[in-house]
Amino acid sequence: MRIESSKSGQVKHVAALQKKARYRREQGAFVVEGLKMVLEAPPDRILSVYGSDSFLEQGGRERLGNLSCTAVSDNAFKAMSDTQTPQGILAVVKAMEWEKKDFCKSGGETLLLCLENLQDPGNLGTIFRAGEGAGVTGIIMSRDTVDIYNPKVIRSTMGSIYRMPFAVCEDLEEVLRQCRNVGITSYGAHLAGEKNYEQADYKRPCAFLVGNEAVGLSEKISAAADFLIKIPMKGSVESLNVAVAASILAFEAARQRRV
Repeated sequence: MRIESSKSGQVKHVAALQKKARYRREQGAFVVEGLKMVLEAPPDRILSVYGSDSFLEQGGRERLGNLSCTAVSDNAFKAMSDTQTPQGILAVVKAMEWEKKDFCKSGGETLLLCLENLQDPGNLGTIFRAGEGAGVTGIIMSRDTVDIYNPKVIRSTMGSIYRMPFAVCEDLEEVLRQCRNVGITSYGAHLAGEKNYEQADYKRPCAFLVGNEAVGLSEKISAAADFLIKIPMKGSVESLNVAVAASILAFEAARQRRV
């Protein structure tokens, strides 16, 4: 089968998944682009794969291995893609599913990132990628955080979307109460932190809280944290990019646990 027209129902379906968060939620699916993202997708979650004529004619089928792929004209593929210069290969993937047990590890290894109202897709994707590298066991996002399946977020994760357990919660304050009840200590990144971040002990189960790019953590969530910590600054800089801050905290926990 080959798709020629950009007016094809399948083309419109993929384009809608790229553009509309509500449609992604209704369909329980999202789109990944590029050979790396397609090949790393869990095989049991791939719903369909599409390759442009140019990609397939230049050895694309061989690089896909056993993955079946629907050929699409170059013009139709452009209508499906979210990028200026499409790589010629994309897949529709079933939304990821994680259970509570996936977030908490035995032996004190639990390390969570709790994100409040992040709005920049690149920041969210970078936090997923850095979180995986630092050994974070799960990421919890407030409902008003940018959609995890936004195409820009997906690209920024560089594949970590498949491996990093995550959840979207209605009440982040309640999540912190639940963490406290099971022995997970929460640390909020805040300019009013009582301690510098490296002075706290992260060897036990813990969660880091970071807030919106413009205003940081809300007063409500700051008050709900067990401790407030800060990253000391020199010069005239008041705060760091939220993805940078989250990465610093996660890797400090990783460093302490290695030692």
